[in-house]
Amino acid sequence: MSTHPPAPVDGRRAVSPRERQVSDFTALSKVVQASGLLRRRHAYYWSWFVGLTAALAGTGVVFVVLGSSWWQLVTAAVLAVLLGQVMFLGHDAAHRQIFESGRWNDWSSLVIANLYAGMSYGWWQHKHSRHHAKPNQVGADPDIATDVVLFHTEELTAPRTGLTGWLTQRQGWLFFPLLLLEGLNLHVSGIKTLLGRGPVRRRPVEIAFVTLRLGGYLAVVFWLLPVGMALAFLGVQLGLFGLYMGAVFAPNHKGMPLVPRDARLDFVRRQVLMSRNVRGGRATDVLMGGLNYQVEHHLFPSMPRPHLRRLQPVVREFCAERGIRYTEVSLLRSYAIVVRHLNAVGLAARDPFRCPLAEQLRPVG
Repeated sequence: MSTHPPAPVDGRRAVSPRERQVSDFTALSKVVQASGLLRRRHAYYWSWFVGLTAALAGTGVVFVVLGSSWWQLVTAAVLAVLLGQVMFLGHDAAHRQIFESGRWNDWSSLVIANLYAGMSYGWWQHKHSRHHAKPNQVGADPDIATDVVLFHTEELTAPRTGLTGWLTQRQGWLFFPLLLLEGLNLHVSGIKTLLGRGPVRRRPVEIAFVTLRLGGYLAVVFWLLPVGMALAFLGVQLGLFGLYMGAVFAPNHKGMPLVPRDARLDFVRRQVLMSRNVRGGRATDVLMGGLNYQVEHHLFPSMPRPHLRRLQPVVREFCAERGIRYTEVSLLRSYAIVVRHLNAVGLAARDPFRCPLAEQLRPVG
């Protein structure tokens, strides 16, 4: 029996749905390229880099002038927000949004992430690239891998019981408090990668930058502040930094449909159906580093951040014409969806074998 699609009466080969989908996205890409939305915004990014550098320097001056004072906890909170903005800038550089040259983007990421924020660019890039390739796919997306927080139950080999089970069943409510530990986790994960045996491009440079940044930072904090106050300062800064990062990244995909391990999807549906936009104005754009346009970012990851707002109506219309679900909610609504989804998965962990994966694939919200 032939596996080829039947030829239409006019003799031309029938176009498969997959080919039609590829053709549709090709047409969208041409429209986007012609619109100029992919052109670089050097002045925009240089302004952000210079502005953040000045703000960090100013925060350092305030830190020294205040000296041994509990007002330093306010300084720590400000520093947490500034470092969050630094990481958004590093994210854009890693996605090749700033410069045409890959080398310039790489070195920008190294300076911004490693030297300014004390994070490993190599570790983050490897993890984030896998996420972009297969968002929310079980066994492929590291952002939903089984860990302290469960995002699905497929990889559980036994029910979670006892204290672990009790916490897991309430993990939705505990998710945001747990993010207070995420800042420390991000630093530790990067250091483990740099000191591990896995391949890391420019490992010596990364180690030198991270050592200089973290070593110098800790030395200054413990030199100027009493031990107890220094620990409190670090706790506030790292805790709020982790909470800020998690509060921005969590709405993007958590609670959206999961993709079975062996499923195959076309590029557009893989990126759109698993992503969620956050509705808001210019202030939301700044606070979330443009990641509130998650659908557009996943379709065109190298597009400069300020162009995503202009791209949104084009993508929304494209999806509407093809019957592709386009998800956009308010920030508070997205948090409610995340909490509800995580609690549902946590309850299923009491007996994961009674919870078929198909149930988890239903869109939440």
